[in-house]
Amino acid sequence: MSSGFTISKEEIAKRVSELAREIERDYRGKKPLLIGVLNGAFVFMADLCRELSMDVEIDFIGVSSYEDRDTPGALKLTKDVSASIEGKDVIIVEDIVDTGRTLSRILEYLRSKKPRSIAVCAFLDKSGRREVPVKIDYVGFTVPNEFLVGYGLDYAGQGRHLAYVKSVKTKEK
Repeated sequence: MSSGFTISKEEIAKRVSELAREIERDYRGKKPLLIGVLNGAFVFMADLCRELSMDVEIDFIGVSSYEDRDTPGALKLTKDVSASIEGKDVIIVEDIVDTGRTLSRILEYLRSKKPRSIAVCAFLDKSGRREVPVKIDYVGFTVPNEFLVGYGLDYAGQGRHLAYVKSVKTKEK
């Protein structure tokens, strides 16, 4: 079932710690608002905020951007941020950036709420599939164009619970 690509639990822990140090350096003296994109980013977000040795606010946003499994549709907000983000330093925490379409729409939506600044922290960057240019300020790992599960990512609801990431073969249409 697996085609061989993996990121171990140990590699993930090391990189999450490094990302936390980068964020602490860049946001010294500030209290950023981390906005996790549900559902995939919840595991990464939990580990990242526990690694940070600074005060942060935490919130979540839920979006759906696909009419079916493969066809992009209009961005649908399934859970909005709970409080105002106006004037705040926001860091969007994403599980994976693929085509960039969903992230681009999230950025546009959140910018309309007038934060002081907005940055993106993505656990995985599948830059080879990018269709819409988006800036990712903090990247955990750049990954190949394979379907990945684990550490919050799933395939048909399976695999989110894994402490590591692995590629899986999917059924093609």
